[in-house]
Amino acid sequence: MVKSKAIMIGAGLSNMAAAVYLIQDGHWDGKDITFYGVDMHGANDGGATTDFTNEYWNKNHPMANTTGYVARGGRMLNYRTYVDLMDLLDRIPSVTEPGMTAAEDTRDFDAKHRTYDIARLMQSGKGIINAGKLGFNNKDRTLLTKLIMMPDSEETKLDNVSIAEYFKDDPHMFQTNFWYMWETTFAFRTQSSAQELRRYMHQMIYEFTQIEHLVGVNRTRYNQFESMILPLIKYLQGQGVTFIDNKIVKDWQFKDTPMQDEITVTGLVIEDAQTGETEEVEVDEDTAVIFTNGSITDSATMGDYNTPAPENMDYGVSASLWKKATERFYNLGTPDKFFNDRNASEWVSFTLTTKNHLFLNEIVRITTQEPGNALNSFLSTTPITPLNQKDVNMSIVVHHQPHFTTQQPNETVLWGYFLYPRRQGEFVNKPYIKMTGKEMAQELIGQLSKVDPGPGNIKDKEKEILDSIVNNIPVYMPYASALFNNRAKSDRPEVLPKHSTNLAFTGEFAEQPYQMIFTEQSAVRSGEIAAYHFAGVPMDNLVKTPRYDKDPKTLLKATKKMFD
Repeated sequence: MVKSKAIMIGAGLSNMAAAVYLIQDGHWDGKDITFYGVDMHGANDGGATTDFTNEYWNKNHPMANTTGYVARGGRMLNYRTYVDLMDLLDRIPSVTEPGMTAAEDTRDFDAKHRTYDIARLMQSGKGIINAGKLGFNNKDRTLLTKLIMMPDSEETKLDNVSIAEYFKDDPHMFQTNFWYMWETTFAFRTQSSAQELRRYMHQMIYEFTQIEHLVGVNRTRYNQFESMILPLIKYLQGQGVTFIDNKIVKDWQFKDTPMQDEITVTGLVIEDAQTGETEEVEVDEDTAVIFTNGSITDSATMGDYNTPAPENMDYGVSASLWKKATERFYNLGTPDKFFNDRNASEWVSFTLTTKNHLFLNEIVRITTQEPGNALNSFLSTTPITPLNQKDVNMSIVVHHQPHFTTQQPNETVLWGYFLYPRRQGEFVNKPYIKMTGKEMAQELIGQLSKVDPGPGNIKDKEKEILDSIVNNIPVYMPYASALFNNRAKSDRPEVLPKHSTNLAFTGEFAEQPYQMIFTEQSAVRSGEIAAYHFAGVPMDNLVKTPRYDKDPKTLLKATKKMFD
């Protein structure tokens, strides 16, 4: 199965990681690696709105006002768990800090700007809640302990079991401070997979004891595109790797064999996003095909200050290609479990840019903490869940400034999201998904006004704040939480499927033992596995994954935290 060339379908973190490992550990020549993608952003994106200007984006994401910055989403890093990511970043130079690797750059910044969130949850009339009190009762503790202690060999007992079903006799769980923080830190929902919750509890068990302050969260110096993806692109380009964007891989050509379960890609049908013309690219016997088989930013759309982000009903380019493969072979998963239930997966984010620091200073005053420390979530005081219970309305992240290298000293950029975009706004009388950027800013000001301790209220400065906004970009992502959708273990293909001779799967929709998805760790790990397989590097060389769920001290601290 050892190959000497590779075609990468998708230009996200996992495939870029695979390319680095092929070059450095497999000793490949970079010129033998070619990327095809609709853009070179991946899900770890971020930049000025004018950066989103290739033909695919121009055609599918018209924006009336191309000013300000946008990041469709953001990921929190964790050095203790993301060991493969840090290994990868230690192999490439930073593009902003001379003489440092990308990992040294991130560690240097993080050491000087440690996270300590003191306003994790905020509620009307109460302001900052003491979220250190997780709020468990004995039934909550029993069921959560049972989930944590379930051995890996029994994980399939949670096939097609949602979190809501697992806690069906314990609705109180979803009214605890723990759930509000877990839900908004990791973007879980009650409809999400209990298998995924179990994996997170296993791999992030030590974070359980400090979730109210997020002290285990590490951050990059700038947005994750400029601090992680751009260094990867620059390094790979320097090694002679070819990047071809504005290209959509539309279909497969597979080898016909007497044994129809053999998976051998012989060609790809590729469409030009600008012209719509297609071409066939041959895949010879020396070439591996490494495919990121789904993206949380597939079918995402953008609006602007005066325009809501439109709904794009496309199934998603990468998921559509995955589905075509599953129509031919039986062991490549079930994409519909992830891409055919928007009610379980969609959310809306926004990136707000201001021309002065008035809004930033007001948020600092209300939350009593500096930028870069917080993920603030605003609890509703009115019943909004199916059980007529309160839940989180929205969450915001105020980054350390500047968040972009081209950001001006007078500019502020902050990011927020609505995990349940079809809920009704409290201050703008329409669903979040229908709001313009201006209306989302008004909703945020309203939420802040409910927790403003004074003197004076932020609502009194609403006009001045709105006048300071350069742009606020709403982004609708129908599949942002799709990787958490309720599913069976077999619904994701393995990185190296049985009977495959040259096709590997990478990213958040590929199955890996123990790894938790929606993390740069699992993305990099999948690329590393694929690269080692096709380069003939022994799997014993994979970065060793820590198992904090096997550490008695960590488990004891978690047990004590349950009873605080």
